[in-house]
Amino acid sequence: MRQLELFFIALGFFTRLPVPGWVVFRPEKLGQAARFLPLVGWIIGLAGALTYGLVVQVLPVEIAIVLSMALTIRLTGAFHEDGWADTCDGLGGGWTREQVLAIMKDSRIGSYGTIGLVLLLLAKYLALSSLASQEDYPVIAALLVAHPLSRLAAVAVMALLDYARSDDSSKSAPVARRPTALELGVATLAGVLPLLLLSALEALGALLAVAIVVIWSRRTYARRLGGYTGDCLGATQQLAELGIYLGVLAAWSFT
Repeated sequence: MRQLELFFIALGFFTRLPVPGWVVFRPEKLGQAARFLPLVGWIIGLAGALTYGLVVQVLPVEIAIVLSMALTIRLTGAFHEDGWADTCDGLGGGWTREQVLAIMKDSRIGSYGTIGLVLLLLAKYLALSSLASQEDYPVIAALLVAHPLSRLAAVAVMALLDYARSDDSSKSAPVARRPTALELGVATLAGVLPLLLLSALEALGALLAVAIVVIWSRRTYARRLGGYTGDCLGATQQLAELGIYLGVLAAWSFT
């Protein structure tokens, strides 16, 4: 029952989906619930895949992809996309650590964030469209893999770095703790299990892409911020999701 409660806490924190009324949100539980972030990705990925699979039966593939992307954004409340935009603004507009953190905390979006968000969404759309050029299954499989695995990338950053903000005013502060070995194991299992939907070469391409994103994130956040923020985790998830689509596409060039 306790693990189920932690899962619902993760679901309620990282999405807009309703959770049972008996679930109690406490700071210490939020930190423990991060282990289920990739499992939350299962639900978001399944929703996106189902939307695509149904819509593509009656409408053009391009519209099916857009509606699938729109649904996943709606279900998460653009939680991770907002983190990506804020991170683009902070890293692009700030010179010192303090400037970067201040910019990222500002709720307004700037030019770096706007451009970064547009390019990211466009890149994801083009990547999914390219996957759909063969048949529908690669898109469905990619969605089912990318959402859990990209969230595992965010958990990996949590395991590699400390939280950058010294205050607890951030919405993500309660989650900001290094996962234990058991928690990391649970997250890893949920994140990599969907790779079975891909061929060996496609899975390798996806894993390499995620590894590159995690390494880049760790180095960049450590150098610029001395750690990570909640926005940084969202940015890592978004980059990893795109990287997985591109990794699968890259694997096709070798087959």
